[in-house]
Amino acid sequence: MGFEIQMPCIDFTKHPKDLVEGSEGWKNLCKLVIEAGEVYGGFQVVYDKIPVELHEKMFQGSKSLFDLPLETKQKSSDDSKSHNGYAGKFKFAPLYESLTLPNPHKLEEVQAFTDTMWPEGNQSFCETVNNTSKMMTELEKIIRKMILQSYGADTNCDSLVKDSWNIFRFTQYKAPTGKEMEVGLPAHVDKNLLTILYQNEEGLQIETKEGEWLPAVVKDCTFTVFVGEAFKTWSNGKLHAVEHQVMMKGPQKDRYSYGLFSIPNESPKERDEDDLPLLFCRLDHHDYDLFTYTSNTSA
Repeated sequence: MGFEIQMPCIDFTKHPKDLVEGSEGWKNLCKLVIEAGEVYGGFQVVYDKIPVELHEKMFQGSKSLFDLPLETKQKSSDDSKSHNGYAGKFKFAPLYESLTLPNPHKLEEVQAFTDTMWPEGNQSFCETVNNTSKMMTELEKIIRKMILQSYGADTNCDSLVKDSWNIFRFTQYKAPTGKEMEVGLPAHVDKNLLTILYQNEEGLQIETKEGEWLPAVVKDCTFTVFVGEAFKTWSNGKLHAVEHQVMMKGPQKDRYSYGLFSIPNESPKERDEDDLPLLFCRLDHHDYDLFTYTSNTSA
């Protein structure tokens, strides 16, 4: 796209043996991931285990999903569950729409969502989403393990990796009709552990610690990874939870993205790696998440 960004890009697929735990390549990648997480609050990662063709199918499926009638998309919402269903038609973000489903690596969850959207069936969509989310879940686990091990959490690494759940979110940003820059999604910090995003068009921006907004690069097989506030809290402030936003400028194509968000089941246990005083109190993540969505302080 011709963009340059200070957010680092880490290649996970240059040398396949680098992803073998304990290898020198693994240790080198851990250092790069931690540096990126502490300085920038995230990074872009080259990960070609998900073929370009599968990404293309995902974007085709996303377009078909958002082309459905509004009343159909709203049927995916379940008030008894958190992090699910349709969101959109906001005054503060009129270009934004999203659809979220929980535990996308479970075929039955994706099948139920698909059947709600397409009662007549859409098996291709169901299988594509399930396969993509499984591979994105593996990528998230790799990154999380690298962070945990780098902070000396080897003893409870597996339990911390397992003690969470994921949501999968499809997002559409309608193209602005004018030539002025418009807000697609206001500036915010994710509340979860890690966010793994894949996008088809420019528009995503991150804020540096110096307050400068920089565009995220759009490249094949390149994901954008954000550290969330839950991981920042667990690291006692060592990790940086980055502020990011989406800005749209017409004439531009509709922008589609999809992302995996890992969410802790409970407040992560404190690290015993250092004796620094805790900067954040322990809290229930569900209660905190609910507060941020219902208070006037949320975006």
